Amino acid sequence: MHRTISAAALTALVLAACSTDVVAPLKTPSTPKLAVDVNTTSGNYVVLMRGNAMPKGFAESVANLGGAVTWSHAGAGFATVAGLDAAGAVKLAAISGVADVESDIEVGLGVPAGVAEADASDLADPSISSVTNPAAAARYVWQWNMRSIGAQTAWAAGKLGSAAVTVAILDTGIDYDAPDLNGLVDLTRSTSFMSTYVRAPGQTKSDSSDNYISTRFFPTRNAISDYNGHGTNVATQVSSKAVALAGVTSKTKLIGVKVLGSNGYGSFGGILNGILWAADHGANVANMSLGGGFSKTAAGRYVAIINRVFNYAKQRGMLIVVAAGNDAADLDHNGNEFVTYCDAPHVICVASVGLPTATGDADAPAFYSNFGRSAISVAAPGGNASPTPSGYTISTWPWGNDIASWVWSYCSKTRIARFTAPPATYAPILTVCVAGNRLSGFIGTSQASPHVAGLAALLMAEYGTGQPQKIKELIQESAVPIDPLYGRGRISVSNALGL
Repeated sequence: MHRTISAAALTALVLAACSTDVVAPLKTPSTPKLAVDVNTTSGNYVVLMRGNAMPKGFAESVANLGGAVTWSHAGAGFATVAGLDAAGAVKLAAISGVADVESDIEVGLGVPAGVAEADASDLADPSISSVTNPAAAARYVWQWNMRSIGAQTAWAAGKLGSAAVTVAILDTGIDYDAPDLNGLVDLTRSTSFMSTYVRAPGQTKSDSSDNYISTRFFPTRNAISDYNGHGTNVATQVSSKAVALAGVTSKTKLIGVKVLGSNGYGSFGGILNGILWAADHGANVANMSLGGGFSKTAAGRYVAIINRVFNYAKQRGMLIVVAAGNDAADLDHNGNEFVTYCDAPHVICVASVGLPTATGDADAPAFYSNFGRSAISVAAPGGNASPTPSGYTISTWPWGNDIASWVWSYCSKTRIARFTAPPATYAPILTVCVAGNRLSGFIGTSQASPHVAGLAALLMAEYGTGQPQKIKELIQESAVPIDPLYGRGRISVSNALGL
């Protein structure tokens, strides 16, 4: 079996992006660092109203100042606008009913994570799923992560989730017709907020936006098509038809809310819009495997905007599960930083554990995971490795000799390797995953978070929706205690369901 590993310390990215290049193994970051790259997106602003209603004539006022409203939400009193200069933003802030106008930003997180690939062309008929018996998935033997949380116990008891429960995946999109996901993603409730390409910090050139790529190059596909690969991996951990790989559930409905582009970046405003969209379109759980941070002193006014949106989501009965981040940082002692989105109200903040070697402890804290006795809610399997002075320990896994306990999924067929150079039209060049017979393995708190979202969906299938605080408490109370720096413990599906 041919396998390609790409792993390096990736700086200033919201998440790890796939690569087909063969490079050196994972490298531990020289110093744990919470990135605070807060860059404004020129001409774009987020607007908080004094109440939950939009001021009368708000759109006309913005237009008169030379801008346009790109999104507004009366229920949360929140809007995003584009095309304003600084003077126009000041005038907008003076309009009656407007509480605050702040530059839209993107927040980058330095991510020490990696990606593996594996050939799946030898799988049996991909139309044969294992919805009623996920443990029969063709590559289930690779899924140390599902076994570590006792998911198989729930499946054996017929606890497979329910199509009446919906989990929103706020990410890079979803390869919605991959064999494991085909039919689970509700495209009528899915959407993309990536009409503009958002540059990563330090990036000087813009590529094509995801929405333009979809319209221009893939007109027959839904706009949530995943051009990065991360969102597909995350979605699979929540719910899968178990052709190749199982998810925590096999019947939970998914909706894709694309808030990150092909480079793994999106805007602060777009992410908040995504939360509001999910809450208004029937999502019972939202998974956010993304994040970053900013100084409360320099940008503390953004906290009020975050609080308004997250409070609205809770009022709508939506539970939000977030990744803790991959900087090996102590979130309880990180100075004056606001960690997005673990410091937001009502969330479940998830750290990562995993096998450091094939015969190691599945509850070992991941070498890269952020931690904090009070900041972290629970831990879940996100993959791990065993650093040595010269690299990482190699051990024998079901997929071969390797350095990490990857969390696997199908590789997105539309993952972009690069774009053509000018004078061409920045056309996307896809990876070998276009054939639909490759698997991707990731490690990171991004992978830990959806295991918790999947467990939340299972519990809602048992106890009903609209009770986010009750579900959070059940998840925490049933966790298996580990190092207290990683929350109440490692989640347990079997404990949570009383099995």
